[in-house]
Amino acid sequence: MPIEGTSGAAAGGQLEERVDLSSEADAKLDQAKSLVATSGPDSLREALSLLAALEKRCRVGNDTPSLVRVCETSLQLCKDCEDDEALVATLKNLATRRSQKTKAVSALVQKAMPWVLEENGYKPLPVQNNEQKAIREKLVVSLMEITDGKIFLEAERARLTRALATIKEEDGDVAAAAEVLQDVHVETYGSLSKREKVEFILEQMRLTLGKKDYIRAAIVAGKINRKAIAEEGMEEEKIKFFTLMTEYHRHQKDAFELAKDYHSIYSTSTVQADEAQWKDALQSSIIFLAMSPYSNEQQDMMNRINVDPNLEKIDSCREAVKLFLKKEIVNYPLPHQAELEALPALALGGPDLTAHWRKIFHTRIVQHNVRVAALYYRRIHGKRLSQLLGLDPVDLEAEISNMVSDGSVYAKIDRPNDVIWFAQKKSAEAVLSDWASDISSLLHLVESTTHLIHKENMTQ
Repeated sequence: MPIEGTSGAAAGGQLEERVDLSSEADAKLDQAKSLVATSGPDSLREALSLLAALEKRCRVGNDTPSLVRVCETSLQLCKDCEDDEALVATLKNLATRRSQKTKAVSALVQKAMPWVLEENGYKPLPVQNNEQKAIREKLVVSLMEITDGKIFLEAERARLTRALATIKEEDGDVAAAAEVLQDVHVETYGSLSKREKVEFILEQMRLTLGKKDYIRAAIVAGKINRKAIAEEGMEEEKIKFFTLMTEYHRHQKDAFELAKDYHSIYSTSTVQADEAQWKDALQSSIIFLAMSPYSNEQQDMMNRINVDPNLEKIDSCREAVKLFLKKEIVNYPLPHQAELEALPALALGGPDLTAHWRKIFHTRIVQHNVRVAALYYRRIHGKRLSQLLGLDPVDLEAEISNMVSDGSVYAKIDRPNDVIWFAQKKSAEAVLSDWASDISSLLHLVESTTHLIHKENMTQ
């Protein structure tokens, strides 16, 4: 027969013996509370010793509900007595007991977290002096040590890690804050929602960029699922992500990636609802797109922007897009050159970077003009081309040489005769093949025309 107050002995290892200690727990919890209430903080140690013995009995007897109540009361007594040292020590001792129950550890963490963090958030509670600040940080670190490696406390560990990073950042140590967040691979946490994961990774990106670690920032950015931030309700996270990416690509001086970043911000629904925001994003996207190297992707994006109805509301950008899409020589400076170069996006990064963008802008215009010249001329005198493009012959030769090296245009320069050849010399076989192709097309047209004439005669 099982003893009264137990759940029966374990049978074949399938059921642990559980002793019901709820009555004893009620009595000793009341005794500990009254002891502290009557004698004050001086009796805290005695009350904790009383509860420690009860905690061991509940833990060994597998009475988890009573064990949770004992652990929570122990922490609450320390808090009520305002003994922060005892609070931290009690928290560590109870959480690291041998064979401690997961529910008890979870209850301890849940009980202590509101004392250092805002409710259901990650921001640390404000403090009044350095002593409170030190205790707050010590408690956060202790909670992080307790939650380390425990899957059932992943969400709490993520919140505590962000809180510690915030504390480090408030102290002005951005590098330490970034290192704290780097230790958490939140993308592997299954207990966090999609939004919480994205927010955590964005915070990692922000701090990593803050300490100028651009290589790690690119690695962290790769953890963001683009489809996830494109979903409805994730507009704020999408804007924050691509804003951070503009900082990274600005450091890399990658104009085309900057154009795509700003266009992603522009296409966000919340930005579309605010005319000032979408105008700024669209203007930034267009100016960096104009500075991008010529490619099929760049031309495709420019053609898509060209049919955007909102482009009609920005005269300077509309004219710039049309000029770059036309197969005509563009005069430098552009009609709205000053307005385009005064955009706020070009001023970010310092005066050196602004000067770099202006130089690149001029280079892209020159390259556009060279491509147009190569389209209409098989050969041309260098002096004449310099006049058409408004460039010094030396600068023109250097730019054509760069374009030939990039493979964006074919050209040969005959310096003694000052002639630039844009047409590649064809072999006899290639000329014969082109002639045969032309004759075939001509015969096809003649045959089609004859057929249509006969058809018309038969209908009359």
